[in-house]
Amino acid sequence: MERVSELQIREAIANFNYTGRLKECRPFGSGHINDTFLLTFEIGDMGDMRVILQRMNGEIFKDPVEVMENIVGVTAYLRERILENGGDPERETLNIIPAKDGKAYFVDSKGEYWRSYKFITDARSYDRVERPEDFYESAVAFGNFQRLLADYPAGTLHETIKGFHDTRARFEAFRQAVERDACGRASSVQKEIDFVFDREDVADVFGEFQRNGEIPLRVTHNDTKLNNIMIDNTTRKGICVIDLDTVMPGLAMNDFGDSIRFGASTAAEDEMDLSKVSCSMELFELYVKGFLEGCAGSLTPKEVELLPMGAKVMTYECGMRFLTDYLEGDHYFKIHREGHNLDRARTQFKLVADMEKKWDTMKEIIRRYGSL
Repeated sequence: MERVSELQIREAIANFNYTGRLKECRPFGSGHINDTFLLTFEIGDMGDMRVILQRMNGEIFKDPVEVMENIVGVTAYLRERILENGGDPERETLNIIPAKDGKAYFVDSKGEYWRSYKFITDARSYDRVERPEDFYESAVAFGNFQRLLADYPAGTLHETIKGFHDTRARFEAFRQAVERDACGRASSVQKEIDFVFDREDVADVFGEFQRNGEIPLRVTHNDTKLNNIMIDNTTRKGICVIDLDTVMPGLAMNDFGDSIRFGASTAAEDEMDLSKVSCSMELFELYVKGFLEGCAGSLTPKEVELLPMGAKVMTYECGMRFLTDYLEGDHYFKIHREGHNLDRARTQFKLVADMEKKWDTMKEIIRRYGSL
């Protein structure tokens, strides 16, 4: 996507139902995909109000209208459930600010899509696990997200990115990227390529269980990183799941697994020193406990049993996606240095290898908390 212009930002601001005088507009967050801005409005004697404004990435989300239809449906349903439970829907789910024409999005003069949310006050998200308790709270929040949406008809949601967690399809895309070798990079990363091919069976595990009807389709978030949970500044409780672009039909194990991939790693996602990278069993156990507490019995025994495989599948898949993007010229994930996607791929593969060494421990932890 082209860099967003000041003119586009001003046009978008002018077309949402905002109140007050705009005091400040600044880039916000650390996401790889959309362009996000924090706006501050002065509302007379009532003080300031902040809102989020985002330009949606049309290269990745081919049908932004379907994305927003999913978000509208899920947040409306969550709002009802939160109210039933005596919670605060203004802070516990995303609240869409409509455009002036009443739609949940605005299309600018370049044909690009924008949307806006109320800013969740007195809370923040964390890019890294700073306190183990925060990781636990994120687990409870994502588990609670599963529980609240357990009865939502998953099949009615749009698949906003086709085959997003179809690991077999990701594997075939990787195989084609290796064969094409569009940027002439394959020969220098043969070790990483072999790592993926040697574990081809991992790409088929969940597909086989689905075909056999052993695991249900659920409403899943599909990007369950720690930084997609808002944590209350005072209580340090996880209060709201954000970034719902990839909410669609999926598997509970994938949501669990992506959290482990990102949050139980002892190093950053793009760490260049692989000796620092491992899967912390302490953090894994903490997350299992919190996630199953949040789910509160809404998962089947088979889903619970397969949670460790979810961690392995998602880490393998993500590493494969980073390596595919590297081979194809870094067009999907934003990079900040040469070889950035390769570094990301290597950390994921190191995590997969470490999980394999600790497999019995992971399964024992699941057995310990499986009745929560």
